[in-house]
Amino acid sequence: MLFIWYPKCTTCQKAKAWLDTHGLSYELREIKTQNPTEAELRTWHSLSGLPLRRLFNTSGLQYKALGLKDKQPTMSEEEQFSLLASDGMLVKRPILVGTDHAFFGFKEADWAEKLLK
Repeated sequence: MLFIWYPKCTTCQKAKAWLDTHGLSYELREIKTQNPTEAELRTWHSLSGLPLRRLFNTSGLQYKALGLKDKQPTMSEEEQFSLLASDGMLVKRPILVGTDHAFFGFKEADWAEKLLK
């Protein structure tokens, strides 16, 4: 699995600790230094089953500074993916990607249901 995180994010820290506690192996990647590409985001979006708007880090400073709360609903899918790929801090984190799943954000129950079988 690929675990994408921002080390200063407390939710990311909790998710990493959860993975470690359950002995799950993963490749670690920092979102700020290695932005997800547009192609990766498109693939992960389809694996996640989430609406595209849920891939945005709506509580982030960058999201607020760009006024995306008002702009995002009128943006095309193309524009949204391009914007997400331009700055990793706009992307909801942590991201956990496996062969048949992609989680954006950490919801312990969802992760446990999928990963602890």
